[in-house]
Order: sequence, then C-alpha cells, then structure tokens
Amino acid sequence: MFEWQDLVLMIGGFGFFIALLPSVFGERKPERLSSIIAGSILLTFGIVFATLDLWLAFTSTILVSITWFILAIQV
Repeated sequence: MFEWQDLVLMIGGFGFFIALLPSVFGERKPERLSSIIAGSILLTFGIVFATLDLWLAFTSTILVSITWFILAIQV
C-alpha cells in the first residue's frame, strides 16, 4: 500500500508536469542552463524518493525531470 506522502508528492509532480507542457509545445523556452539545473535537481530528488520506496513520487518526479531535459534540448 502507498503512503499518503507518496500520493501527495505524486499529485504535485504530475501538476508540475502539466504546467510544463505549454513550454514544451510552445515557442518560448526557458534558458538551457536553468532547464539543466532543474532537471538535475529533480533527478536527484527522484533517486532519493526511490531509496525511500516512494515509487509514485519517484515516477512523477522522474517524468518532470525528463521534461526539463527535453526543454534543455529544445533551446
């Protein structure tokens, strides 16, 4: 069974993912360095969540991290 913290972090992660979609599909992109830093920090958070067995939070956080790296590539 999942802990309530895992569910809350997952919902927040998917919220951030949805918030990034206009940037992915739009013309305006954040700076490359900002995208790389955000993606790297979130990747680290995802690894930490995995070590805590927070698999839902891990999944949504890695998804947001990948989205930031996609934005870095698009610049």
